[in-house]
Amino acid sequence: MLRSWRVKLKLLLATVTLAVLLSWLYLFVGSLEYGRFLLLPPCLGEQPSRDVEREALASRVRRVEEENQQLRLQLSQAQVEGSDGSPQWGASAEDGDPPGGERSNRTACPKQRTVHKCELLHVAIVCAGHNASRDVVTLVKSILFHRKNPLHFHFITDSVAHQILQTLFQSWMVPSVHVSFYNADDLKAGTCPPLCPPEVSWIPNKHYSGIYGLMKLTLTKALPSNLSKVIVLDTDITFATDIAELWAVFGKFSDKQVIGLVENQSDWYLGNLWKNHKPWPALGRGFNTGVILLLLDRLRRLGWEQMWRLTAERELMSMLSTSLADQDIFNAVIKQDPALVYRLPCFWNVQLSDHTRSEQCYTEVSDLKVIHWNSPKKLRVKNKHVEFFRNLYLTFLEYDGNLLRRELFGCASLPSPPSDQLQQALEELDEDDPCYDFRRQHLTQHRIHLFFLQYEFLALPNPTDVTLVAQLSMDRLQMLEAICKHWAGPISLALYMSDAEAQQFLRYAQASEVLSARRNVAYHIVYKEGQFYPINLLRNVALANTQTPYVFLTDIDFLPMYGLYDYLRNSIQQLELPQRKAALIVPAFETLHYRLTFPKSKAELLSMLDMGSLYTFRYHVWPKGHAPTDYAKWRTATVPYRVAWQPDFEPYVVVRRDCPKYDQRFVGFGWNKVSHIMELDAQEYELLVLPNAFMIHMPHAPSFDISKFRLSAGYRGCLQTLREEFHQDLSRRYGAAALKYLTAERSL
Repeated sequence: MLRSWRVKLKLLLATVTLAVLLSWLYLFVGSLEYGRFLLLPPCLGEQPSRDVEREALASRVRRVEEENQQLRLQLSQAQVEGSDGSPQWGASAEDGDPPGGERSNRTACPKQRTVHKCELLHVAIVCAGHNASRDVVTLVKSILFHRKNPLHFHFITDSVAHQILQTLFQSWMVPSVHVSFYNADDLKAGTCPPLCPPEVSWIPNKHYSGIYGLMKLTLTKALPSNLSKVIVLDTDITFATDIAELWAVFGKFSDKQVIGLVENQSDWYLGNLWKNHKPWPALGRGFNTGVILLLLDRLRRLGWEQMWRLTAERELMSMLSTSLADQDIFNAVIKQDPALVYRLPCFWNVQLSDHTRSEQCYTEVSDLKVIHWNSPKKLRVKNKHVEFFRNLYLTFLEYDGNLLRRELFGCASLPSPPSDQLQQALEELDEDDPCYDFRRQHLTQHRIHLFFLQYEFLALPNPTDVTLVAQLSMDRLQMLEAICKHWAGPISLALYMSDAEAQQFLRYAQASEVLSARRNVAYHIVYKEGQFYPINLLRNVALANTQTPYVFLTDIDFLPMYGLYDYLRNSIQQLELPQRKAALIVPAFETLHYRLTFPKSKAELLSMLDMGSLYTFRYHVWPKGHAPTDYAKWRTATVPYRVAWQPDFEPYVVVRRDCPKYDQRFVGFGWNKVSHIMELDAQEYELLVLPNAFMIHMPHAPSFDISKFRLSAGYRGCLQTLREEFHQDLSRRYGAAALKYLTAERSL
């Protein structure tokens, strides 16, 4: 009998030891974030500090210790009772509760929620206009920097933002990122007028966001009907953590909760900001709608559209208009039915407007999840830690977006024909080819941000209007103001810059009285990548985004004569260019002086030419480039005259917008304009020299690419190879008509 009890005692001790080991193993594994699932920390959202995380861990340890004490108590009872032969194993309370009906000291955390590694996360953003499109890029960068999941962005946009963002994402080509667009104009007034009631245009709104600040109310209708949940973000948001953590909070919603929001951190809805301040009704301090979790399927079943409409109509009877756009209406609905809302922890929307309680949302840097610049002052807002927040924002603002093109390993990507074709072309390149770097640059996919600044030029139905087209990099920025003073018409510029340089340019343009006063200058950022300057890609980007029938193809180093814009429009009309295929040549000159008294007429220019303060362009280093213009004839010409194409001719011309594109295989220095003029001639364009037009090249330091051309025999050899390949392609496209170019090349 005694031996039997010893066996049972050993068995019980072994059980206790195993329980302790399993408990500590559970704690260790639960703290990891590797493997198939992303596990949220205990009680995520209850308190942002590390102290609470340690308290949660301590709570688990105490629970294990109490369970061990219970086992020891049972063991001692079993030993006592064993003396009379009546052992009572299994005396613990049901479900692990201790005797006496008291529950063990377990954490009050809900069950941990998980986000599958490859689960597709949906994000909706309302974006309208040029400025908001720039803000969206910074928001998207912060999300992509931290993300570990595939993403699907749903953009509700006006036509401007649609063009900008669609081009940006197509050229960005980020793996496992999908983008959909929805027309905000349809949501303003309904999609089937006059039968359908207007969606949001009937709501008076005083907020600076205008009518687009009301668009989030329509998401149940705007987004696909099979989309069950979505995270909705304002454009002035910056993420400091993986968005999957926020997505996982959906799992904490009760059966009745349909909207996740953070409490408003200002006193706005308390109504005590000033005398007679009367805000819309709200639950307590109200909620901020900069970050929203929406369970779309539940909202549709609840009749969300009718719900918010009836609430808005009722409140507008007394309030007359909204002050905070959709936020007022969301709060009025929640005030009416508080069960709809899930209260997100405030670190999911740290609101940096003036006089907020945002400092209560964090105690350490690690506590920060989402920063919201929800003040009209944006980065100039008053906050104790605003310098830290500003630096975090600027980090993503200037972060190289090319670095975010990283694969999500282990997740299957949807097929992308452009990406697949590019990858195949790259794989076919021969790395032993001496010209590999040139061919690789030609295939480089550059990110493109169109209309980087405000652009309000409306193309009139003028068949003779013309846009100046050019490209530049950061070292030519000083030419912009001078060109704007010389050219009053529309301008389309492609700027080759890094993310950080683009922000420097933005500050420069906004501080310039000349540039900030112009709204008909379109700036298109082509982001840097690779070792060569992609000059013809830049020209094509600027050319493709013009809106006038004609374009003046020039370089940023040239100043056009005063009044050239009007002169070109008159010449187009007088020469009846719409009825003929012609290229108008603007004769090019140059000065070696950085300070120049610019000639106001052809007579003044000829006088300066005779005095030696001006020269025909590149007469001393590259005469073939412009000699066919026939400057001697131009001196006395009073009417346009025709010239013939000659090898290496590269004049600056005015042509129709639908002219041939520049050949993008030519990067860096050499043959980038020559090849274009050759193709114009192959398409039988007349080359007409304008008798009273001129442009002057201003001096500058040599570019890096021209230095490489001069110093590297390999560079010049590759350029010759590209020229020969261009000739072959020209022959294939134009047949016998292109033989003269090959003959002329061989005779040189």
